[in-house]
Amino acid sequence: MKKKKEKKEIVIKVENISKAFEIPHERNDTIRSVFVNIFKRKIFEKFKALDNISFEVKKGEFFGIIGRNGSGKSTLLKVLAGIYQQDAGTVQINGRISPFLELGIGFNPELSGRDNIYLNATVLGLTKKQIDEKFDSIVRFSELERFIDQKLKNYSSGMAVRLAFSVSIHANRDILLMDEVLAVGDSNFQSKCLSEFSRYRELGKTVILVTHSVEIVQRYCNKAMLLRNGKIVKIGKATEVADKYVFENMSDEERRLSKEMHKKEKGVKKTKEIGRKKAVEIKGIKFLDSYGVEKKVFKTGDDMSIRVYFKKYKDVPVLNFGLGIYSQEDFYFCGFSTIRDKVNTKDFVDKGYYQVDIKDIPFAENVFYLKLNIAGNDLGNYYDYVGRTKETFRVFVNKKNPGNVNLLYNWDKLKINR
Repeated sequence: MKKKKEKKEIVIKVENISKAFEIPHERNDTIRSVFVNIFKRKIFEKFKALDNISFEVKKGEFFGIIGRNGSGKSTLLKVLAGIYQQDAGTVQINGRISPFLELGIGFNPELSGRDNIYLNATVLGLTKKQIDEKFDSIVRFSELERFIDQKLKNYSSGMAVRLAFSVSIHANRDILLMDEVLAVGDSNFQSKCLSEFSRYRELGKTVILVTHSVEIVQRYCNKAMLLRNGKIVKIGKATEVADKYVFENMSDEERRLSKEMHKKEKGVKKTKEIGRKKAVEIKGIKFLDSYGVEKKVFKTGDDMSIRVYFKKYKDVPVLNFGLGIYSQEDFYFCGFSTIRDKVNTKDFVDKGYYQVDIKDIPFAENVFYLKLNIAGNDLGNYYDYVGRTKETFRVFVNKKNPGNVNLLYNWDKLKINR
């Protein structure tokens, strides 16, 4: 007899919520305009930050919310946290929430780091006894031992974020709300955040994560939602939502470049033709061995290079390149980015291809495909993107071990004195 699949409990249910803000039209640029506008009736425009949003999050899900600036991501998180009240619709939350939102919430710049730990943890529902017990661990995780008695206003933005994040995760709530936690802080802190995300997922906690990072959504989230101008564009499998976000950004950039080209080449017959082309286009891929010979089958431990050819149709100021390696089961193995690795891409641009050299392939036996992108100054500004390459490569391993990677190892033989 087949076991019935256990239904996961819904911890967040949002139905048809909307939220609008009033934006004043008058600008007081001069002293005269200040006096004139005192006697004028103020005119406001209603800006709809959220427009008829509905979704559900189940217990233990890692739910990503992605979108450009102004899409409504942070407003939605504040509604979930109870900081904003929606104008319409309902929000049901089953569980205790720990929000990591903007630093002004639950923190006082005039107080020390120590006092702010007690203040913020109290806001999150912890008793003084609980805070006392967790205090040393909070400070240790934030790495602020030397500065804990300084006023918060003297902290750098990175230090303040570390403190806020540390308090948030130590609150040990059922649901964690995270707003752009990786946008500030050094690589060491970001690595700590990612480790905590993994730990939370293993514990079956629910995490709602707002981010611009396609890579983070694909790697950590089960489900995701794409917002644009306060509306849901797509909701579903994280990898599919991330791909949609990339394509949307790419289309926006193409429209912008197309308009620029039309302005520059007004009166030229071929302007229409040029406007239709991508600014930069990925043209092909080669998998090479250590001798530069093209091949598609490798052994674990071989060296290999991945070369991606591209063509530039329009003059763009900056090009950055990235690729991700995925197994045929859509498991993310690793990724490379010239932005993240701070690589000068001028040589790549001159040659017409970018290349990643991999030493001692660590992958166990499988078939792999790539995700490719060419971006501008940041990873939200794409010129071209391939969500799944037709080209694949295969890795074989001589000594078969279970798992996704094949590590070189030895058993340490202990000498026993008799």
